[in-house]
Amino acid sequence: MTPQPAASAARAARTLAAPAAPAAGARRRPVQQRSQERYERLLDACAGLLDEVGPAGLTTKEVALRAEVPIGTLYQFFAGKEGLLAALAERNLGRFLDGLAARVAAAGPGAPSVAAFTEHAVDEFVAMKRTVPGFGHLDFGLVDTVPAEVDDLHLLDAELDNNAAVAARLRAIGGELFAAPGYAVALRVAMECADAVLKLAFRAAPQGDPALVAECKRLLRRYLAEPPPSAPG
Repeated sequence: MTPQPAASAARAARTLAAPAAPAAGARRRPVQQRSQERYERLLDACAGLLDEVGPAGLTTKEVALRAEVPIGTLYQFFAGKEGLLAALAERNLGRFLDGLAARVAAAGPGAPSVAAFTEHAVDEFVAMKRTVPGFGHLDFGLVDTVPAEVDDLHLLDAELDNNAAVAARLRAIGGELFAAPGYAVALRVAMECADAVLKLAFRAAPQGDPALVAECKRLLRRYLAEPPPSAPG
C-alpha cells in the first residue's frame, strides 16, 4: 500500500472513520435528505451544548430542543447520550482525517515524509481544537470528566479504545510510511503521547500553548523517524 494521492486519501479518510466494530453511535444512518439534515442538526446542537454546559450537563432533551427536533426523532437515531457522543466523535474523526488529507495534498506532489505527515496531523488537530464547536470537550473521546453512563474509552470502536482506533486509521492512510509491522504499536504509543501533551497545551492556554505544541511535534518526529522493531511474540 503506497501513500495515497489527495483525492483517494480523502476518500480513504471518510471510509476509515467508520469503526471496524461499531460502538455506541447511531442506531441508524439517515438516508433521506430531511433525515440527514435533522441528524446533522442534532450533532451540531450536541457540540454547541458541550461548549456551554460540558458533558456532565448535556441531556438528550436539551439537544433535541436546541436542534428543534422531536425527542422521539433523536431516539430513532441514537439510543441515548452515549450514542450521541459517539456519533459526534465519529464525525470529528472523519473531519480530522479529511483535513489531514487536504494538508498533505496542499504540501505538493509526492509522498510526505513521516515527519511531515505527523506535523500535518498535529496542525490539523490543533486547528480543530481552536475552531470546531464542542471539540475542546470531545475530540475523539471525552476530554473532561466522564459521565457515569458513558463508556468513554470505546466511543469509536467497541473493541479498540479511542486512541488505538485513531492510530489504526492513521496507519492505514499513511500507507508505506507506516508499513513496517512495528508501527502498529508505535503509532498507538505516539497517540497516547500526543494526547497527553496536547491536553497539557490546551490546559496551559485557551488556544494551545505554542511551545508545548512544538514539543509535541518534536517528540513525534523523533519517535517515529525510524521504523520501530516488531513487537515480540
